Amino acid sequence: MTGTNFGHHRKIMPFEPGSVEDLREQARNKAAGLNQHVLGYGLQAEAEWAAAGIAAPDMPALRKYRLDRIRTELARRGYAGALLYDPVNIRYATDSTNMQLWVAHNPTRHCFVATDGPVVLFDYFSCEHLSDHSGVVDEVRPAVSWMYLYSGELTEMKVERWAQGIADVVREHGGGNRRIAVDHLDHEGVDALARLGISPGNGEAVMETARLIKSPDEILCMRRSIVACEAAVGEMEAALRPGISENELWAELHRGNIARGGEWIETRLLASGPRTNPWFQECSSRVVEAGDLVAFDTDLIGPYGFCADLSRTWLCGDGEPTNEQRELYSIAADQIACNTALLKPGVGFRELVERAAVPPPDCFPARYGVLFHGVGLADEYPTLPHAADWTADTPDGVLEPGMVVCVESYIGRLGGHEGVKIEEQILISEDGHEQLSSYPLDKRLLGK
Repeated sequence: MTGTNFGHHRKIMPFEPGSVEDLREQARNKAAGLNQHVLGYGLQAEAEWAAAGIAAPDMPALRKYRLDRIRTELARRGYAGALLYDPVNIRYATDSTNMQLWVAHNPTRHCFVATDGPVVLFDYFSCEHLSDHSGVVDEVRPAVSWMYLYSGELTEMKVERWAQGIADVVREHGGGNRRIAVDHLDHEGVDALARLGISPGNGEAVMETARLIKSPDEILCMRRSIVACEAAVGEMEAALRPGISENELWAELHRGNIARGGEWIETRLLASGPRTNPWFQECSSRVVEAGDLVAFDTDLIGPYGFCADLSRTWLCGDGEPTNEQRELYSIAADQIACNTALLKPGVGFRELVERAAVPPPDCFPARYGVLFHGVGLADEYPTLPHAADWTADTPDGVLEPGMVVCVESYIGRLGGHEGVKIEEQILISEDGHEQLSSYPLDKRLLGK
């Protein structure tokens, strides 16, 4: 399914020179021309991508591919369109951004993708210029936010005004269909839409399915994001020395990501020494000591909004690792290698986890929560647990070309002193797989 190209909504009457409307249009055009997505990622990132031999993606083709994926899925499920609040989903649909982390917990920006019609972006006040670059947003309207921050005890009143605006778009472009997919919506919004005859369905299912298979241009974006991430990881490793705090070390990854046009990091998963076991300690003020293991998970949203999700464990200082550190590292590296080798199109999810290598008995209780998970603009469907954790409500499926998955390993003995975290990002190809992450493992810990 493809929508009609309606073009950005603009006034068509000429403005009087110097009028407020004329000045507003001039300001919008100026801001649109200076948008971060128009200016690009800068000389440092571009030089690193050129050195890695990664071509520039065709962004208009990428945007069209994504809209086609969304609309095909909407049509398959019988929806008139999708109402999207998750900033990652809005990025997927429009390739535009606006205060991504802030709007993730302050619902002040949303968009409507018609199955057979326009893309209407409801943006924050005076932010019309932020989507002019994309070529896929047909109209920008002011968002009505009914979160308590703005509506206080008048939420009931404001949610009705919001719902009327959504209902108007559905009536205009739904062709009589009143079923829409919605990714995130509080019950007040669901109830208000229902009173206007609009029936919301599961938009997360639509968007996760649409995002599952990446286009060649999306893979180019992901390759670039990983190169930027790994360059920042290299800067972090160069800064690792006895006496640095975990927070100071983690800041190097943030700095490197932002310097290359990346966007944010989703977690704070870096730990050293005894804080590496059990896993999922957030980084702290602890000072790293010589001989400590330092483990981290990037969870990084880099250039183009793509996730670079890899984990490494390093030995701090110039000394040699202990036998225990080498053994833990060897188990983790072997598990990653074994489970990566299983990846190819046509393999079922359950078959995959049943064949997968798992931690030894004394490490299994402290295992990582999943063996594999999808990744794209963020962590995505599917999430595949250990076979021992598979339940009746764990979804099955099949690996397909164009999917990207992360292979996870955490190895730490139950009650042990330290642990090792390794993770790789893998593309499912037509005839097997390709490892996209390439940052080297710690040779001292490998014993090589």
